[in-house]
Amino acid sequence: MQSTKEGRTTESPASKVGRRKGRNSTKLPPPSASVSALTDQPISDLISEFEDLNFNNNPRSFPYSVKQQCWDKAETIKGRDPHRWRRDPLGNTVFRKLVGCPGCLCHDFDHILPYSKGGKSTLDNCQVLQATVNRSKGNRTDISRSDLIRRSSYCRVSGRDMDLLELSAYGNVRRGEDSGGCRIQ
Repeated sequence: MQSTKEGRTTESPASKVGRRKGRNSTKLPPPSASVSALTDQPISDLISEFEDLNFNNNPRSFPYSVKQQCWDKAETIKGRDPHRWRRDPLGNTVFRKLVGCPGCLCHDFDHILPYSKGGKSTLDNCQVLQATVNRSKGNRTDISRSDLIRRSSYCRVSGRDMDLLELSAYGNVRRGEDSGGCRIQ
């Protein structure tokens, strides 16, 4: 404690810190203690309360499992690994690893009926769509297929280009079952 010119006493900053630590410290139960020990409520009651909470059953983004199934229902590209390459409904080639970027091989998982207009995040309402097309489509439902094709980022991608992309993204190149040609055994 120090006294000031006006006759008041003040505490040093170090003594304030020590006092705060002592006053604010709370004793926590050991990590092995169950949740019910903290609330005096059985765990089964806590679980049922949690399940009763009203969560949004229609998330804006698609769940992972729906994205997987949506990718699987998109058109495959002959001679290419279907886990890596697909075509969107407009015929644009898209690469699995490129999601949400603005390039011509990038894709989004699009709500066919926009979420803002009541569209659900279900497989029936999901399509793989080139990202630039999806962004230009927005939440419009009255846009024609030919308008969407015009908005596509066209790029000519050779088989060699696809091989290089696969090699850089996955470390190898895999062909699809229907690729034809020779197989080394």
